[in-house]
Amino acid sequence: AAHWHTEPVIRQIYELISRDEARHAAAYLKYMRRALDRHGDEARLAFAKIGTLMASANRAAKAIHPTNLHVNRTLFPNDTVQSRLPDPEWLGRWLDTQIRFDRDWENRVADRILHNLSILLERPLLNVKDLHKLRKQLHQNLEGASAGAAAAEPAL
Repeated sequence: AAHWHTEPVIRQIYELISRDEARHAAAYLKYMRRALDRHGDEARLAFAKIGTLMASANRAAKAIHPTNLHVNRTLFPNDTVQSRLPDPEWLGRWLDTQIRFDRDWENRVADRILHNLSILLERPLLNVKDLHKLRKQLHQNLEGASAGAAAAEPAL
């Protein structure tokens, strides 16, 4: 967004925001690595699931982001962060007009998500289909481990 604006103060604000977001991403990556060490395939499966959602945003009518995902059936449709804004349509307008977040940029974001997950999960993930394959494999691994653990338990 800083590249699109010509006004210096707005450009500086977007630069500050992007550096702040980069710090958040670095902290989250550290958390994800710790989760992989502690929880192994369960964490891999969770990260592959959210990665699939976020890298598949171009298949949905609007961006799939935690701010607009529904999480509480009893509060639906007012259960998202975005729905609780004074003007719930503000975020969509901002993405469309202020930073011009179009299909090209959406694809760039998806590519970065796949790239970062590839590094984190130590396997090539070139597209969402690769993430689906990984999720299927992880499900099978976890089901096999559960079945093996259940068989190893003594009968009562």
